[in-house]
Amino acid sequence: MNSRHRKTLQAIFDLPTRANLVWAAIEALFLALGGQVAEGRGSRIRVTLNNVSATFHRPHPAPDAKKGVVDAVREFLRNAGVKP
Repeated sequence: MNSRHRKTLQAIFDLPTRANLVWAAIEALFLALGGQVAEGRGSRIRVTLNNVSATFHRPHPAPDAKKGVVDAVREFLRNAGVKP
């Protein structure tokens, strides 16, 4: 994991929840942590990390993830045993 991934991870766990995280950085973090990303229908992706799976929607047309998505990513990472 490089410094950019560590910054993204810290930003996901920051409270109050940030609304300016770029989805591509979150997806790159999943891959850097050893997760698998599978394409679904439309804008859906299925992420598996440490035997924990979750489905997310890529934001569009804006590249930023909304607060609710960041909260869901935080919960997914906690369930997968990832800490900042």
